[in-house]
Amino acid sequence: MKILDKYLLKTYLTSFVSVFVILIFIFILQTVWLFISELAGKDLDIILILKFLLFKMPSLVPLVLPLSILLSAIMTFGDMAENYEFAAMKSAGISFQRTMKGLTVFILLLSVGAFFFANNVIPYAEFKFTNFRKNIAQVKPAMAIAEGQFSTIGNINIKVDKKTGENGEFLEGVTMHKKSDLGEGAKTVIKSKSGQLISSEESNLLQLVLLDGYYYEDITPKNYQDRQKMPFAKVNFKKYNINIDLSKLNKVEGSEENITNSCYMLNLSELRYAVDSLSTSYNKEIVSVADNVYQRVGINTNLQADSISPKKPKTIGLLTFLSKAEKSKILEIAVSDALSSKQNFDINDISLQYRKKDINSFWLSIYEKFVISFACILMFFIGAPLGSIIRKGGLGLPIVFAMLIFITFHFLNTFGKKVAQESGMTPFFGAWISFFILVPLAIFLTRKAINDNGGISFDGITEPIKNIFIKLTQRNKLQ
Repeated sequence: MKILDKYLLKTYLTSFVSVFVILIFIFILQTVWLFISELAGKDLDIILILKFLLFKMPSLVPLVLPLSILLSAIMTFGDMAENYEFAAMKSAGISFQRTMKGLTVFILLLSVGAFFFANNVIPYAEFKFTNFRKNIAQVKPAMAIAEGQFSTIGNINIKVDKKTGENGEFLEGVTMHKKSDLGEGAKTVIKSKSGQLISSEESNLLQLVLLDGYYYEDITPKNYQDRQKMPFAKVNFKKYNINIDLSKLNKVEGSEENITNSCYMLNLSELRYAVDSLSTSYNKEIVSVADNVYQRVGINTNLQADSISPKKPKTIGLLTFLSKAEKSKILEIAVSDALSSKQNFDINDISLQYRKKDINSFWLSIYEKFVISFACILMFFIGAPLGSIIRKGGLGLPIVFAMLIFITFHFLNTFGKKVAQESGMTPFFGAWISFFILVPLAIFLTRKAINDNGGISFDGITEPIKNIFIKLTQRNKLQ
């Protein structure tokens, strides 16, 4: 390796490692904020919290790695261009292509490593993260119920005044609000003096044993006039057992629906096998639904085209022998059958759409294994020439350009995946739509940097803004 390649690699790696560490720290803080309800007030020790973050950290790499490559490339090449190092290299006969040669090899090796990381490490980490969130409540029941505040588990809100015991399994002053399954709010209130949490690592159920308490339940009479009296039932109990489903702890709103999706826990070979199985099942269901529809509407699927006579069939006016009442009855039956067939078709259509969405999700997971690798290459070939063009180093202007480009890349990726999941476009196009748009930009910037005609002056943008601030400052001083 020549001295120039060593110098460029050392300079780039210094910026890359610094940026990567800072960004991964920022995204970890975002993760803590996202799962703050599961971590705060749960009596968790530092080891469990570190494990929680450690299992989540690999899933952040597909976001952090391309952004780190882009930002460090803009910073490194922008600083070298600002200090006229590229001008010195060109005067010595070293072209821009030769300057990028060593770093290109490094980025290619990094992209290969990113593929193996996405194919092996991230699925394993997602599997461990999902099971850790479930098992942590089984090993430490105190996590499921916090002290001094209401905790929501499924359709139950529960609060305890005090917890004792080695794992906080003994409760004092228990208050529970149980929501109605019909969406009518909290119809049931349970209060007890004490209780105990019983859990097992082999079960998803957390058993809550309440001792010496009362059970209140609002009753909704069928007669509307009786509802004004607001009747309720009150029961005194010495012991009352409640089973809480711990799997509900894994349900997170918004974008975290992916945590419970098994396609993110499989490697490439497992995903391909799953796609083949799902596609075969999907095709069989389509045939089954079609046969069912044909049978309901009375279509003979075995008819051959050449067996259909072109002659006009003879019609027999059977309705002429029926009375008006009988005709009306026949029409009602026909309408009822038609509505029933339509409802059955709508139900089957919804079921097929869900199955197709699952297949699309698995295809997107397959393409994402490769997307992260090509994203590393794409971000480098955008950042490196852009840095040499803008000729600005440091953390000011490079961060602005890096964030604009990466936000565009991330938005296109997210948009493409969402549309592809709903079969609005093919999964291949949805996964690679950002590349179809940004690759021409990378080629354009690289050509301008190679031809050395990309010098861009930002004085036309910055000078008017500076003048406005100077005038405002002078005006405030005069006042």
